[in-house]
Amino acid sequence: MNNLLIMRHGEAVPGFPDNQRLLTTRGEREVAAMARWLAARMEKGEARPILYASPYARAQQTAELVAKTLGCSLETLEFITPEDDPAAVAEWLLTQPEGAPIMLVSHMPLVGNLTGLLVEGRPEQGIGFATAAIAELEADIWAAGCARLKRFTQPSQLV
Repeated sequence: MNNLLIMRHGEAVPGFPDNQRLLTTRGEREVAAMARWLAARMEKGEARPILYASPYARAQQTAELVAKTLGCSLETLEFITPEDDPAAVAEWLLTQPEGAPIMLVSHMPLVGNLTGLLVEGRPEQGIGFATAAIAELEADIWAAGCARLKRFTQPSQLV
């Protein structure tokens, strides 16, 4: 069974250009809480993920905080920005080796649409993600409708 964690970036400041928006102080706190939660799970034996992030500043900041807390490396994927095609991401997932979980740090609507595609078979059936929320999926194959949503966690649940 393959595992995928899909995370939305932390709360970001408004502004333009969109790709340069940074995390707010609250966004940094949200991400830090989620990263600590993940780290505690890894201390109990869960595998460390391979971490990928959108090139947008707020996703990079989010992923850097997670990577530092978890002690894992970070790579950038140019095709996981807000309006990218979830089917293209699913196709990329099919090319990844089995083993360690994959963690994607991206944006709405992509994170919701990708979850909808993988779990329900249709991107428009996706779920809404609060900032810094993480959906955990498992599947034998990353194809439309073939995944199961194992857990959905957002920062407000950790308080």
